[in-house]
Amino acid sequence: MMVAIGRDGTAAGYCVANDVSARDLQQREPQWVRAKGSDTFCPFGPWLTTADEIPDPQNLGLRTWVNGELRQDSNTSNLVFGVAQLIDFLSETCTLRPGDLILTGTPGGVGQGMQPPRHLQSGDAIKIEIDRLGSIEHSVA
Repeated sequence: MMVAIGRDGTAAGYCVANDVSARDLQQREPQWVRAKGSDTFCPFGPWLTTADEIPDPQNLGLRTWVNGELRQDSNTSNLVFGVAQLIDFLSETCTLRPGDLILTGTPGGVGQGMQPPRHLQSGDAIKIEIDRLGSIEHSVA
């Protein structure tokens, strides 16, 4: 899930996002900037749902499919850190401005955690859906 920061420094809204990671880079480099920040690595949408429409962002069903196979079927209540906690933590060292975007992380079910690991491949089709926020679909290039 992605959180958009509002004028008052709190969550202004939410949308679906794919926190893509290049595990090969992540495993061989001590800094994750390239593994998490490559071009095309953060598809999001399909719109921004305002915070007043989502009274509890810590209770939204979340599902991810890869090539039609359900890989994640969880809830935002299972995220390690809640939205307010993330904003508080980040604002200790970063000035958050209106329009800044924060990704909350992902629940279990990522390919890296499977035995054996199942990483995304070129041509794979990904669909992510979060209750009340919509869904996004994209393919791996």
